[in-house]
Amino acid sequence: MLQKLRKNDQKGFTLIELMIVIAIIGILAAIAIPNFLSYRTKGQHAAAMSAAKNFYNTSVAYFSDTTTFTTEVDTTGAPSWTPDPNVIVAGSNLQDNGGVLQYAGAAMTFTHRGDTTTVFTLDTNGNVSAP
Repeated sequence: MLQKLRKNDQKGFTLIELMIVIAIIGILAAIAIPNFLSYRTKGQHAAAMSAAKNFYNTSVAYFSDTTTFTTEVDTTGAPSWTPDPNVIVAGSNLQDNGGVLQYAGAAMTFTHRGDTTTVFTLDTNGNVSAP
């Protein structure tokens, strides 16, 4: 059939062939782009949750190494802990009150800068809760 559309000495692709290839590429892009965005969001959530767990583990290690129980770990960074620049840390200080971790005020929250709608909360037992 394609031979009927071409003259004897013509080479190349017909318009129909090019349109089919473009349609296939469009279908693949329509499938791939939403998947990419969902993987990106999952990665941002994992980064925020990881920052929360790292903060908790560093705080517990810091409190176990020091002899003062009233030392507060600031949200800007505990000793040996640097917050991820892509994660927003908010809330009050975590403090050790006689071996019991507690917050001076509101619980700490962790949010990724790429997805500010999802806020993860760190409780005093080291559990990270998602909305």
